[in-house]
Amino acid sequence: MQTLRIAMAQLSLHVGAIEEKAARVIQIAQDIEDQADAVVFPEMTLTGYPAEDLLLRMDLHERVEAALKSIADASLDLNLDILVGAPVFDHGNIYNALIQIRQGQEVKRYYKRYLPNYSVFDEKRYFEPGQHDCMTEIAGVPVALAICEDVWFDELMAEASAQQAKLMISINASPYHVRKQEQRVHILKERAKQGNMPLLYVHWAGAQDDLVFDGCSFVVDATGRLTQQAAAFREDLAVAELRLGDHGLYTPYAEELPAELSEEAEIYQALTLGLRDYVRKNKFKGVVLGLSGGIDSALTLVIAVDALGAEAVEAVMLPSEFTSQMSLDDAKAQADILGVKYHVLPITESYKALQNALVPALGENRPFGVTDENLQARSRAVLLMAISNATGKMLLTTGNKSEMAVGYATLYGDMCGGYNALKDVPKTRVFKLAYYRNTIAKVIPERVITRPPSAELAPDQKDEDSLPPYEVLDEIIERYVDYDQSATEIIDAGFAKADVQRILRLIGQNEYKRRQSAPGPRISQRAFTRERRYPLTSSFDDYLK
Repeated sequence: MQTLRIAMAQLSLHVGAIEEKAARVIQIAQDIEDQADAVVFPEMTLTGYPAEDLLLRMDLHERVEAALKSIADASLDLNLDILVGAPVFDHGNIYNALIQIRQGQEVKRYYKRYLPNYSVFDEKRYFEPGQHDCMTEIAGVPVALAICEDVWFDELMAEASAQQAKLMISINASPYHVRKQEQRVHILKERAKQGNMPLLYVHWAGAQDDLVFDGCSFVVDATGRLTQQAAAFREDLAVAELRLGDHGLYTPYAEELPAELSEEAEIYQALTLGLRDYVRKNKFKGVVLGLSGGIDSALTLVIAVDALGAEAVEAVMLPSEFTSQMSLDDAKAQADILGVKYHVLPITESYKALQNALVPALGENRPFGVTDENLQARSRAVLLMAISNATGKMLLTTGNKSEMAVGYATLYGDMCGGYNALKDVPKTRVFKLAYYRNTIAKVIPERVITRPPSAELAPDQKDEDSLPPYEVLDEIIERYVDYDQSATEIIDAGFAKADVQRILRLIGQNEYKRRQSAPGPRISQRAFTRERRYPLTSSFDDYLK
């Protein structure tokens, strides 16, 4: 019985680390040589994904070609094929390529045919679509090649089947959102059945800015059965064994599949990975955050500790005259549970000093209002940024997607920071994630989760004094932002007209705040990042009609 062995090298991406990635490709190929006929690396291995306008630099392409030569040179004495993704500059055009290298020579360059240009993807800005034949061979076996979007269409598989391919290999950079893996597996099962051949899907596992890549490289057989899956949200190296059987079909050996993650477990791992990679790849010494005693900062603190370790995390309580004793107690309790460095820095004096400094401009005895609430938030930001500057730790901001949508946050105040782990997490999901994390170990005090949310910037303040209940708010936001429903459609779905008009007005008015907000990991299909591009200045007022 003939056996074809393909190693799937699921790496963590790091945009621009060309020579580092080439060295890893070589090392992995050397380590796996005796166990595989070929080793396959993800889409755009040498540059990371998305490399954005770095792709327009000729010096990048010169470094990529030098890296490919170094891999080819190192493969001279290796008895396996290396398949690696990279951008290629060819006759004045840039292509998203899969390069096959064997014993010092390039034996195949396949250029991606279908270029995604929707959601977070912008590939038509950089690449030309390829026209190359998709066929190659590994260990004498005819194999078809694909790059990510190619397998979402049936034409390439039909071509591969017509040319008697025995296997399709797809290299990928497919950004995560909730339950994305289910979609991938479903599509590729259909492709495998269509072509009557197994399909290998090799993927990244790491984060780049706001995008998370969740790993889970996998194999499906010709009947569409999932036979093997690599680890989620971390690097892995898995060897797929395909055995020649009846009718010339190759059948992958079935391994025990990992347990399916719950939505909360999946999202929590994505948030943790996103924060870890952003901090480490940007070479920050750790993180600092304001710990208010509320649920958003509590969840952010746990994510930070899980991502980086307690020794790299610093929490600061910055009480004002409106901060409750409950908040003081709960913040300290959580800091103690997690073992992080913790300070209490009252802002009352600095806040009062700023109020007094404004008297010549705003007068005395003016009524307390949003100006004074924002002064408190900005007083806190000054101290937190000072700690960040002095320690080299990045400041985390802690607002959630619900707040970012309607502008329930202070620009240059609680929005101040370099990264926001909860940026794409609605408030209702924040509660679910807090409960989930406490099922592993109780690290968030119970009343932090159960108490009514409050910014504590005014006497007896509650979030729902200014906003609809979060269950209502989040569904209106989801319908309008994620699914582009109009005001009429949302109202017809049973929501109060006044609530809908107000929330949609706030979403429109606060685009300028979101443009200035910190990046954070994308977990939804429509985050406030690169896939939702609305003008800052607009008179489009659908919510009034």
